Parts: sequence; structure tokens; C-alpha cells
Amino acid sequence: MSVLNMSSTYSIPIDQDLPRLLPIFFSSKKLVKFWATLPKMNYITTGPNGTSHPQSYHMLELIGVSHTGPVVPSKEVFFWSKLTGSVAKGLILKDVSFEVYSSEVMAILGSKGSGKQALIDVISHRVSGQGSTKGQILLNDVPLTLRLFQEQCGFVSRSTQLIEGLTVRQTLHYMAQMTMKTSDTIKKTRVKQVLADLALSGLYNRKVEHLNPSEAKRLAIGMQIVRDPLLLILDNPTSDLDPLNTYFVISILSNHAKKYGRIVILTMDKPRSDIFPFLDRVTYLCLGDIVYTGSAKMMVDYFRNIGFPCPEMENPLMFYLCLSTVDRRNRECFIDSSGQIASLVDKFKQEGLNYRKYTAPVANGNQNGPNGMGPSIPLTAYGRASSWNVMFSLINRQFSSSFTWINLFRRILLLPLFFLFLFLFILPKLQSNQQSFQTRSGLFLNFMTTINFLVPAITTYSFSSHRNRFYEESSRLSLYRGPLFIFTQIITSLPFNLITSLLCGCVSYWVIGLRHDTQWLERWGLFSAIIWALYTFAEQHTLAIMCLIKSPFIAAVTSSAFMNIYMVLGSAFLRSMLSAPDWMGYLNMANIYYYAYWSFSFLEYHDNNHLTHSPTVLANGALEDCPVNVIPGRCMFINGTHFLSQRFREGIDSSKNLLPEWSLTHYKNYALTFMFILSSYCLNTFVYIIPIPGSLKSKFRD
Repeated sequence: MSVLNMSSTYSIPIDQDLPRLLPIFFSSKKLVKFWATLPKMNYITTGPNGTSHPQSYHMLELIGVSHTGPVVPSKEVFFWSKLTGSVAKGLILKDVSFEVYSSEVMAILGSKGSGKQALIDVISHRVSGQGSTKGQILLNDVPLTLRLFQEQCGFVSRSTQLIEGLTVRQTLHYMAQMTMKTSDTIKKTRVKQVLADLALSGLYNRKVEHLNPSEAKRLAIGMQIVRDPLLLILDNPTSDLDPLNTYFVISILSNHAKKYGRIVILTMDKPRSDIFPFLDRVTYLCLGDIVYTGSAKMMVDYFRNIGFPCPEMENPLMFYLCLSTVDRRNRECFIDSSGQIASLVDKFKQEGLNYRKYTAPVANGNQNGPNGMGPSIPLTAYGRASSWNVMFSLINRQFSSSFTWINLFRRILLLPLFFLFLFLFILPKLQSNQQSFQTRSGLFLNFMTTINFLVPAITTYSFSSHRNRFYEESSRLSLYRGPLFIFTQIITSLPFNLITSLLCGCVSYWVIGLRHDTQWLERWGLFSAIIWALYTFAEQHTLAIMCLIKSPFIAAVTSSAFMNIYMVLGSAFLRSMLSAPDWMGYLNMANIYYYAYWSFSFLEYHDNNHLTHSPTVLANGALEDCPVNVIPGRCMFINGTHFLSQRFREGIDSSKNLLPEWSLTHYKNYALTFMFILSSYCLNTFVYIIPIPGSLKSKFRD
């Protein structure tokens, strides 16, 4: 039995399990009001040593959890095995049971292959489709489902993707906007509080790419605790940190748990002795079995009582970690250590229940909350942000990350400058003679080749961090889905792409010297629009490939290779379409480069009578005019329209033998160029919404 102290004057006996039966779903306003009364209460329980102490309001409980999953490291598994799921599986966790309460920090320790990674993956539902799990995982006696974990819990990966270009404050601000359904005042206050709790207040205006590993790790933790989760799980938060910063990070996590009455679970590879005071509970795993789980303070007493005392001046965390590790130096050592660990596992099952259930007394004035009386109302109790807030936050976040000097140069000026330097210093100004037909066609091919190489590189290095955040925020937090993500990407990329295309059009027309006549403005606008269409298609094509390839470099190379194949098939530079086989004609009906190259050529050549001169210079210094009959070696085409009729099947009108000015054929091809853009938008929406194998998706998360 336990006692519920409502005040200092009276008490009511209640069942000990009542505090854990409190509802975890806070969507109802009545439940929020009811939760607000809880800090006034104080639950009293009795520990195994007879000590009375306040009972925590929240509890995570694992009962007989076993998990079967892949036993081969992911890096050693072939791609086809990952795709089909035919990976060798075995029993990774064996009957794991433990409890952890509010205001407590639990460290899960074990050597490589012990199962600690699988354990936190099972708790956080990161192993769906990769194995089977048995047993119960309860949060306040409510099954911890995936949806409940996404709404009320947080997970910090070993390596969290930060978006370059954002400041520390902006990173937390946009995370708060997408996860919290509260007023802007509360959100701003929460961001300031998290900055103060994580010792980041002095760095609030620093770009994330300029943070050191400790600061970046604290910011990654802040991205999760800004929404105030009841349970926070961290995958080796001290990896790559020096001893001082390791101590600093663990002390911050301990302070967070004590201050707000939250549950913190973390894994560690090499725990140091100076962090021992910050750990309330410790769990040792070996080959999926529990060697010990319970109070960190009573751990030394337990092992001493069973005959394994920790030597003086020795780090107890590392000493018992070594004790819980199989010695693989040779066969004899392996057999001896395995037998010893098996006996330790059996011993704990027989005598470890009291140590597992024990919770340390809480000192007065520090009882699970900032007011010293109980845990505060979690901000997740007020619900989740609306889809509109999430959408505008995504748009603002992508815009904010783009407004740095390096990103602006890369997204707006790189392509036009490449056009300028390439054609201004390498190619001479175009001449109006017969030789310029191939030169102009070669320029169009260079336009498309430049786009095919530069745009994938620009896209991958600008978009990769947002892509990784998408998989993190969509699968783990369920904040938004693929269609919204692609839509916001289109909205934010549109102005940058338009500016870049207009600049490229100006360089192409005024520096290189393309066709200039009475309709030059219309030609320049259409020319720039086609460049925009090719730019956008290359961008969306690269985004689709990035759905499966994580490396920006490999994704850019792959996308460029495919688009260059499309271009070679679709352009009429290497060979005339009149002599192309029928299958190529049918194939080019679904090739944007065919319509784009046709439109480029039509704008430049149709009814262009300024290209009738041969390169031969007459006695008076003028160029020789080409007669109607073609002269081999000097005059290949009568005029620009004649050139079109020799390169494209659509260059000849059935009645007039020539294609009329601004014909329906031109507008059809021009419209089809932009139909590919709409199709690429729809394709990416589909690509980013279809489920892909978890083994492939997981590589974007960590």
C-alpha cells in the first residue's frame, strides 16, 4: 500500500499502482486541467530497505522483451539482401525487464554485440520490418506504440543532421514551430529556456556549421527537448567528445531529468568514473541478457554480495562493464567468460528483483519538478502543430538556410558565371555565316551539358541536409509527409531557379550574340524559360535519385550520367533526326531534351536569313552570298529554315514544305517541355511517399 499526501494535514491510502494508471494522452482539455493539479500531490512508496520516498509520476517499464533481428552488421550486408530482407537473423534480446522513473537517468552499458543498440531501437520503434519483438513496453502502464512514442518521446541519434545556414536559435525555433501547439510567446520562452539549460545562450546567433562537436551535440539534444518529451532516449551522446565535454553533456542531461521530472535513457561505450554520480540507474547487457539492472548506487553492493567487489580507486562502471563482456581472445577464454556471464545472468534473475525495483529517496525541495513538488505539465500535452504551421515553418527554414553568401553564390551565380567564363573567354563571338550553324548548335548542346553537370551538384549539396531531416522528422516524429516536403521544396526553389535562368538567358543572348531582331524580347524570354525548364527538370531528377542514394557526390554523378544519356538521344547535334531509327523517335517522345533542343533551334534558325553568307571573302571585302543551290564545302544550307528541315522531322510543313513562323508545332513542343516539369513534380511526390525498405531508409537517419 502507498499513501497519497494531499496536504500536510491528511492522507488517503490508495493502491500503489494508481499513479502509473494516469492517462498519457493529453488531447482533451479536461485532462490538461487534471494534469495541472498533479504537482500539488506527492506519492509515497516504501523501498526494499524500508525507506519511504516520493513515487515518480512517470514510469517506463519493460516486461519480458525479446527481439529477433539481423545479426550481421549493416555494412557487411549486400544491397540485394537489404532490399529483399534476406538477412541472417537471430535472438538479440532475451527476456529484458526493467523500470525507470521520472527524474532518473539510466545508462545502458555493454560491449559491441551486447544488444544495447537493439534495445533502444526496440523501445523507440526503429526496427519495424527488420525483426520480431515479444514482450511489453509500457509508459505509465500504457503500451508504448509508435504513435505514442512520436507524440510523447524523443530520440537523439548518434549523429544528428543539422541544416547548414541556420543559426542555433533558428534551428530550435523552427523545431518548436513544427512540434508545439502553443502560443508564440510560449514557444519563444521555451526556446530561450532550452538555450539556457544547454549552455547555448551565448551561441544563439552562431551558424550550426561553426559549432564544435560538444556544441553540436547539445543542439541536437535541444532539438528534441524543446518540445518537452516525457521520455528522452540518446544513442551514445558522448561519442567523439573529450572527457570534459562528456562530463558536461551528462550533467546537463541529469539536470534536465531532475528539473522537469523527465525520463532519460542513454547508451555509452566507455563510461568514465566522473559521470557515475549523475546516473540513477544502470543496465548491463551481454549477448542480449541482463547482467544487472537497477539503482546505480546499489550496483556496487549487489556485485560485492555475489562475490565480485570493485577494487578501490577503480571505475565501477568500467570494472563491471569488463565483467559483463565476453573475452574473445581465444577459445578457452571465450568458454570461461561465457560461463561466468551465464551464472551472473542466472544470479540476477534469482536475487536482483529488489535492486531492479528500488528507487532512491528524493531529497526535499527536489521532488521531480521545477517547483520541487512534481513534474511540470509537458508541452506535448497541448497537442501538435497544425499542418499550416508545419508547412510555413518548412518554407521559412529552407529560405533561411539559403541566405548565406556561399549558398546564394551556389544557387544563383554559379551557373551564369560558368556560362560567362566558358563562352566569353573560350568561344569567339558568333559570326553570321554558314559555319555558325554547327557552332550555334554546339552552343545549345553546351548549355544543356552545363546544366546537366552543375545543377545536380548544386542540388545535392543544397538539399542533402533537408533530405536527411525529412526522413528524421517524417518517420520518427511524423510531423509531415513526402507531398508536403516536395511542395515546400518547389516553393523555395522557384525564385532561385527563375533568377538563375534569367541571368543565364542574358549571358547567352547579350554576351554570346545569339539572334537579335525585332522580336528579340520574346525570343529572349522563351529562351530563358526553356533554360528554367531544363534547370528545374535536372533539379527534380536529382531529388528523385537522392531518395535512394545518401552520398551527395554519388547522387550528383548518377543524376548527371542519366541526364547526359537523355541529352545525347534527344539532341539533333550528333545526327539528324531524319536519319534516326523509328525507335529513337518514339523514345524521344518522352524526352524533355528533344523538345528543349528543338525549341532552342527554332528560336535561332527559323526564318533567319542572316546566315546565308559563306565563309569566302570577296574582293571587296564582303562575304559571299550563298545561292539557292547548295555549294559543297562553302554553302550547306540556304537559310536557317532549311537547316531546321534537315535536322528535325518536324521542320517541314506538309503543304508549304517549310515550317511557318510561330507555328502550332513550336507551341506544342514548347508546352511539352513544361509538361515534363509538372510530371517531375508529381513523380517526386510519389517517390517520397511510397514506402521504401527500412534498411535503405535508416541510412538517412543517422
